[in-house]
Amino acid sequence: MAKAITWQEKRTRFMHRWHARRAARAALATEFVSVPEPRTIGVLARGQQLIAGQFLFSGLFVEGRSYTIWDIAAAYPEVADEIHGCAWLDDLAAVGDAQARALAQKWVFGWIDTYGKGHGDGWTPGITGRRLMRWINHGPFLLRGHDKYASAQFFQSLARQTLFLSRRWHTTRGLRRFDALAGMIYASLSLKSMDRHAEPAIAALAQDCATQIGPDGAIETRKPQDLLDILSLLNWTMQTLRDAGRTVPTEITEAVARLVPTLRVLRHADGSLARFHGGGEGIGGRLDAALFASGIKARPAQDTRMGYARLAAGRTTVIVDAAAPPAGAASVAAHASTLGFELTSGRRPMIVNCGSGARFGDEWRRASRATPSHSTTMIEGVSSSHLGPKGRLANGDELLTELPTLVQCSYADDRKLEMSHNGYQASHGLTHARILQLSADGRTLEGKDLLTTLGPEDETAFATAQTSGGMPFIIRFHLHPDVVPAIDVDRTTVSLTLKSGEVWQLRHDATTKLSLAPSVYLQNRQLKPIPTQQVVLSRRTMAYATRVRWSLAKTQDTPTAVRDFAKADPLDAID
Repeated sequence: MAKAITWQEKRTRFMHRWHARRAARAALATEFVSVPEPRTIGVLARGQQLIAGQFLFSGLFVEGRSYTIWDIAAAYPEVADEIHGCAWLDDLAAVGDAQARALAQKWVFGWIDTYGKGHGDGWTPGITGRRLMRWINHGPFLLRGHDKYASAQFFQSLARQTLFLSRRWHTTRGLRRFDALAGMIYASLSLKSMDRHAEPAIAALAQDCATQIGPDGAIETRKPQDLLDILSLLNWTMQTLRDAGRTVPTEITEAVARLVPTLRVLRHADGSLARFHGGGEGIGGRLDAALFASGIKARPAQDTRMGYARLAAGRTTVIVDAAAPPAGAASVAAHASTLGFELTSGRRPMIVNCGSGARFGDEWRRASRATPSHSTTMIEGVSSSHLGPKGRLANGDELLTELPTLVQCSYADDRKLEMSHNGYQASHGLTHARILQLSADGRTLEGKDLLTTLGPEDETAFATAQTSGGMPFIIRFHLHPDVVPAIDVDRTTVSLTLKSGEVWQLRHDATTKLSLAPSVYLQNRQLKPIPTQQVVLSRRTMAYATRVRWSLAKTQDTPTAVRDFAKADPLDAID
């Protein structure tokens, strides 16, 4: 279902187009200050797909060698922004042969012919910033074999897009604003006669670094993938400033110093990002490349960062959403995932969240944001934060409402977390507490989930909410699609076999019912949700305090050091 457009959004779009057409009439001549070097990472397999006429963008697949990429953008508005951002140039450059270059040239000069005069899609500050960075990054690749007329046409388009950014960057916010400002700085200092636009952008980016990135490296959306995107943009910006002989503002270097420890907390053992609040795992190797490029080697102190906590030992990492979801406008893509966790063993994700369903339609988007799509505890099918009419905006977006007002997390020792949230206190009189303890060798994770009242008012609310049969609650453990579960005969243990050959077992106390149920794994690159399974522990709470104990442990015959040679799909790292 298409989103409604508010009057303010219509006005902003109109002004973008007006300034785009105005910029497109400017007679600007420029060229590169020096030969640019690519700073973005592409995926060879995706580049090969594009050459074969296979277009895969955010779950949309279209096949046909006769199509240009702009045919796809025009026919499918839901992926138009992604295509106009030109990240696909990274993939074609990763192939790098004559056929890939010819296709990249055809599509880039096709954009200039179709959209270069300020008409059509692609003229928003964030998307323009992304496009400028890609075009400049791969400028030598795109210009090889072209005559002076084509080169002049290319450089004039770069200059006009830079001029557009100089007039419209201030109309956006969040990640898109970082995209716009970083692109404007990169273009201004990479193109001759455009450096007059650099100083306002540098000052604005420094200001945003100081105000939009918190003391613990947090951003308001709490989305890990956004955080990685911002670090990458700041790394490129710092390198651009240094290459131009300019001083990097302290606000930018200090922001990077805050971001890096937070992203280290969000890094799993396999090098991927934790998938929370609508973010994916990212392209393989990109997180480590950004951390290395930052030059920051310090490890984070043992504390929560941006509301996330991490346990690590041996080959195992556990990452927990240990804070309330974002509030207000920042919650437009947020999930009710409080105290949900992910576990990765070596190269293999095992316990996951379902991910973002935004690319698969409204029903999947809403379902993926609810508590049942996360590896945490849920009471009576009710999410710990709510989606509903109270949070619906005029344009159709939905904010989270009725968030937990108190979420606590502390490290009892190096490998033990004690956490709680009151998301069910008002409705059910119950506080959810979760304790996670990872063994020194990383082979065992012990968990305790407690639902309890904290006083007379809670006891009254609990008595009102429960029925004669007690109050049902569920603890979910969503499994990665590569995990093969097998439940034993007496239904007290589930064996989880990973592609590496490792076998883990999930056990629980005798008071809880164990079962396997269908689940899904959602990735932007996939054409549809991937079927998988989840382990479910279910029980009814009859008293003011109910405790469930469970454990995840490697079997004794699983070696500590595993030779994990199983091959992965080269596209699995794209999200």
